[in-house]
Amino acid sequence: MGAPELPGPARLVPPLLPLLRLLLPLLLPLLPLLPSCPASRAAPFDPTWDSLDARPLPAWFDRAKFGIFIHWGVFSVPGFGSEWFWWYWQKQKIPKYVDFMKNNYPPDFKYEDFAPLFKAKFFNADKWAELFQASGAKYVVLTSKHHEGFTLWGSKYSWNWNAVDEGPKRDLVKELEVAIRKRTDLRFGLYYSLFEWFHPLFLEDQLSSFHKQQFSSSKMLPELYELVNKYQPEVLWADGDGGAPEDYWNSTGFLAWLYNESPVRDTVVTNDRWADGSICKHGGYYTCSDRYNPGHLLPHKWENCMTIDKFSWGYRKDARICDYLTIDELVKQLVETVSCGGNLLMNIGPTPDGTISAIYEERLRQMGTWLKVNGEAIYETNTWRSQNDTVTPDVWYTSKPKEKLVYAIFLKWPISGQLFLGQPKATPGATEVILLGHGQSLKWVSSEQNGIMVELPQLTFHQMPCKWGWTLALTNVV
Repeated sequence: MGAPELPGPARLVPPLLPLLRLLLPLLLPLLPLLPSCPASRAAPFDPTWDSLDARPLPAWFDRAKFGIFIHWGVFSVPGFGSEWFWWYWQKQKIPKYVDFMKNNYPPDFKYEDFAPLFKAKFFNADKWAELFQASGAKYVVLTSKHHEGFTLWGSKYSWNWNAVDEGPKRDLVKELEVAIRKRTDLRFGLYYSLFEWFHPLFLEDQLSSFHKQQFSSSKMLPELYELVNKYQPEVLWADGDGGAPEDYWNSTGFLAWLYNESPVRDTVVTNDRWADGSICKHGGYYTCSDRYNPGHLLPHKWENCMTIDKFSWGYRKDARICDYLTIDELVKQLVETVSCGGNLLMNIGPTPDGTISAIYEERLRQMGTWLKVNGEAIYETNTWRSQNDTVTPDVWYTSKPKEKLVYAIFLKWPISGQLFLGQPKATPGATEVILLGHGQSLKWVSSEQNGIMVELPQLTFHQMPCKWGWTLALTNVV
């Protein structure tokens, strides 16, 4: 059978050949000027700290200011003392943990026996997502794996010690990721512990002074690649270096891939806990220590990761009401942190059945209520020339230079009804002062040297725009 006749335009090819022969000598010299294929371009970041530290932090992170941290895992089942329960019980043998096990569980009960009890049977990712949205947070970070090694997804590298094989029999990471991205405008992030307390390969590597790299090469790194490719977190929050150096973890090699080739290379942010000695020195943003709140401006972007429960990151059955920070204390943490250039990552510890305790829910909703009024002074702000007022205590400043705005957030309403701000220099006829949530211009007078005295509106308690801290928006001050 002969070849079928080509339809339409294909018949025009032979008449074009003489024209092509004429044009080719003119086109060939232009080929070197054409842009090269993107796949052949050189990677912009090398696997060195000098190169990686030079990567600009994606702008969304600094604009966000406020995120939610979630510590959830097998440690939530005993729910006693701390998320470090296994370590304190088995390794350090702290008496109160040993006694707790003696008094509540059979003598042969192992930590691994808690995993089937971690059922998450009331976990509803949609409800979590809606609560986080109501809190005013702009990103969320879930513990995909803590130091106990139990993964909240069906990791191929954590056989029979993950939430798909044991306990919930569900991919908890995926459920929350879908809910966050479907129902909210929050960025989805994941915490990942590099080391595991009792993993035999890590313990063997540790005994070799980390000359052996069995755990990092066969467990940690493959798991991190899997996590990023599968869930595409926009925050990757590393922790738990186990005292091992960077060349053991190959942190710079992984980060170079993350920044150059990963599916989140343009938007992902990372912290500074990638190896022994890297904290507060290398990485995307600095955490420096848990509950880090320096109270002054830092030259590098930083985050204050802290927890509502003063003594634990995970759920505790033994927590008392006085163990939780009040909303006044949490607002103060947020305001101080943002005024000094940081982000606040505020932690909650869900129960093993997947519910968020009423005390945590209340705090999150209270923060959302406060941010609905005062968020203008938090989100997308810059630091100002003064972080706090040197004359009046508990006054903190942020700014929006393009709008010529300075925000003075004051945490105590003065009994006199007058608030003195010692830092701003105002201009009569140009400077305007407004209380956020109130809306009307307030009277003010300049002092003889620096600062202004603001006449606050006379409001009843119920007329107050909020209950736990207030903001003055100052236009045209220096």
